[in-house]
Amino acid sequence: MARPRNPLPPPPVLLLLLLPPLPLLPGAGDPFPTEGRLMNNCIQARKKCQADPTCNATYHDLKSCTSSLSTPSPAEEPSVSEDCLEVAQRLRNSSLRSCTCQQRMKNQTACLDIYWTVHPARSLGDYELDVSPYEDTVTRKPWKMNPNKLKKLKPDWDLCLKFAMLCTLNGKCGRLRKAYGEACSRPRCQRHTCQRQLRTFFEKASEPHAQSLLLCPCAPSDLGCGQRRRNTIAPSCALPPGTPNCLELQHRCLSDVLCRSRLADFQTYCHPVDGRGTCATDKSRCLLAYTGLIGTAMTPNFVSNVNASVALSCTCRGSGNLQEECERLEASFSHNSCLTEAIAAKMRLHSQLFSQALPVKEHQKNSPALRPQPWGPSLFSFILALILLPSFW
Repeated sequence: MARPRNPLPPPPVLLLLLLPPLPLLPGAGDPFPTEGRLMNNCIQARKKCQADPTCNATYHDLKSCTSSLSTPSPAEEPSVSEDCLEVAQRLRNSSLRSCTCQQRMKNQTACLDIYWTVHPARSLGDYELDVSPYEDTVTRKPWKMNPNKLKKLKPDWDLCLKFAMLCTLNGKCGRLRKAYGEACSRPRCQRHTCQRQLRTFFEKASEPHAQSLLLCPCAPSDLGCGQRRRNTIAPSCALPPGTPNCLELQHRCLSDVLCRSRLADFQTYCHPVDGRGTCATDKSRCLLAYTGLIGTAMTPNFVSNVNASVALSCTCRGSGNLQEECERLEASFSHNSCLTEAIAAKMRLHSQLFSQALPVKEHQKNSPALRPQPWGPSLFSFILALILLPSFW
């Protein structure tokens, strides 16, 4: 009599069920997607559209239609022809309608061009509060300080000087900072070169290094620290000469696809919900939008050496019957409770990094994300699973 065949080994899914659950990594439960998860890239969406003859033809029609549009002057009302809007509506079921970009992605300008082509009304400044071309992304990477580098900091240095030295000691941050420092300090200021290098710094340097350099806390009486903070972005070259009208500055910004995108991002994610500093979204996302404006025509900066108030480098004098509109634009920076609280919270965090002897280790030890979880895998449960596995063969 033939021997009965051995039963087939259990499927892989059963083996996985026998293994204990693994704990979540720090940040895995964050409600915001991380850098690597780009929801719907406009460049990828465009490639999908190209594969569909109907979608591709519609996109070309829309591209031809929007190429004739021009940014209206501050005194003009933005308007888009009915034909353009009708063509744009034909793409409403395409993935192009919901595609986004990232500030740190390659081919960012090409991605933004696609976004504004699909949204012709928005390209003329007809903003709502949910039209940022950038993905709603907050990168949550822990601050990693090298103890050997901390030893090189002098105790009597102010925090802005300490964070500047930490940037210098970091290879990538130091190189990027040196590049914009050289570009912005030449005898004859080349503003476009200076601004481009500033944008490169805030796009490519790690967020902890870039934001600590820009948003370092200073005591009100420490004017040297405050001056160092104001000079972080090389305002003498990066900011426009004189004091232009804020609406003219905005018109210049809307004419540039990158600046227009960063301004829309700021208006979306630094929108205050109330007067208590509550933001429409996460405060970290507001700070990402704020730093994204540095190196554009709408570059904000600290207004004095004694406090952390920020504003645009412009005025509303001479705005005529557009005075109220100009003041609203100016106040969206200088009297923005969401932005003010986001900056204050980040400065408090930066101050805490040096308030303890071992700030990073203490922070990690007290972090709920890093505490041992009661449901985490134990050595016993893992061995038990290994013992039970042979019984299935």
